[in-house]
Amino acid sequence: MTSHVITRLASTTLLVTVLAGLPAPAGAATSGYTPEQVCGSGFGIVTGGAQPVTDHTNSLRGHVYLLHNAHTGEHCAVTIKSSFVGTPTVTRATLLVQGNSVFGPAVYEDQGAFKYYAGPVKARAKGRCVTFKGMISSRRADAGASAYGIQAFGGWTTYGDCGMQGMRQRANPR
Repeated sequence: MTSHVITRLASTTLLVTVLAGLPAPAGAATSGYTPEQVCGSGFGIVTGGAQPVTDHTNSLRGHVYLLHNAHTGEHCAVTIKSSFVGTPTVTRATLLVQGNSVFGPAVYEDQGAFKYYAGPVKARAKGRCVTFKGMISSRRADAGASAYGIQAFGGWTTYGDCGMQGMRQRANPR
């Protein structure tokens, strides 16, 4: 082999090695969990209950889900990360039940430094409207209050799924 061919092979090998060590793009990661797995047996995603969680640049960081169990009458919210997967970053799942309290909606929330998802957050809401929200941050819990990082939000902006548990059509019927 000529020195030119050897140099070219060495350059190609170096490039492949460097590229193999690069992290995957933010949207390419997956947590390996489904909302049905997180919420448990009998839960199905309600119509419109799969919402993107995006940051200020509209980059997808995960999804927040609203599920319902017809047998128990419970709703369940879960936020599943597609960015920062495997790293414990501040992640939140919130479920609000309208008319459950004289002081406003009843708020059920799970927030912490999670590697894959926040939730499940469950509540009975028979005959009441619900809404759900999710948040995914790049900030680690130990980073301190001044380290904001990326914050992404998603969910419904209004209440829905109002007392229609027996009549609703599901996004993914079982």
